[in-house]
Amino acid sequence: MQKYLRYFNSSLNSPYFYLKNFKQLPRIPKFARKSENDNATENATGGGSWIMDSNLDLLKMRKVFIVEDEPVLRDTLSGIFRDSGFKSVFVAGSVAEALRVYGENLPDIALLDVNLPDGDGFSLMPQLKSIKDVPVIFLTARDDPDDIVAGFEGGGDDYITKPFIPKELVARTIALLRRCYREDGRIVQLDGAAVDFSRAEVLKGGERIPLTGKEHDILLMLYNNAGRVISLDRLCEAVWGDNRYGYENSLMAHIRHIREKIENDPSHPVSLITVKGLGYKLKI
Repeated sequence: MQKYLRYFNSSLNSPYFYLKNFKQLPRIPKFARKSENDNATENATGGGSWIMDSNLDLLKMRKVFIVEDEPVLRDTLSGIFRDSGFKSVFVAGSVAEALRVYGENLPDIALLDVNLPDGDGFSLMPQLKSIKDVPVIFLTARDDPDDIVAGFEGGGDDYITKPFIPKELVARTIALLRRCYREDGRIVQLDGAAVDFSRAEVLKGGERIPLTGKEHDILLMLYNNAGRVISLDRLCEAVWGDNRYGYENSLMAHIRHIREKIENDPSHPVSLITVKGLGYKLKI
């Protein structure tokens, strides 16, 4: 059985295709024509640009989990989501690894392949949901109607068959995140102020105080993990990505500025707390 991976370049506007049993797929590849789904996706994303709304940055702070046994495709999928702005993408190549990585990182959405070396995505899904119930997208070459029905009946939220178009995959992932995490648009009340994430503003004493991009990302990471201690390394990774090393001093400066905006007494914070030797946590 031949496995064939074809892609043009790392641009999100170029399609990646993963074809199993390539000789058994005589239909015209999707990249050779423009389908109705392509047009619908472009309309949803503003004619080819990514969906732009007040909550998009918040949605892209959500943690994405990908289970795919093919290493090259696994790296490709991770790159697709990172290139589109998702800052936290976790991957696994087997059921055993998936359970470990999922439990350690508690993601917000999962994309599961069905065929895995030590099991299958259908039976893996309820095991993951027992740890944390999140929306699930099946991303698989199995396009038999019985498999699709089994995916939905088992609790899946979407079912995408390979080959796939990256733009459509990311758009459908964002749409599912938007449906499942509508609360991201709300104003979060803290002890001495409120944070409007959709506007990147702090509401305090009748004033609206703007947040910088980095301040917004730091607060959002802490809010998504409210009550939990987040290490300096994880915060730096969420804000500066893979180039996070050496930014600890910058992070502490941003924390100080955030406290000046959200705390009544920045020298004695009650919302953004330092946990010595571990990191920071946000109390709501």
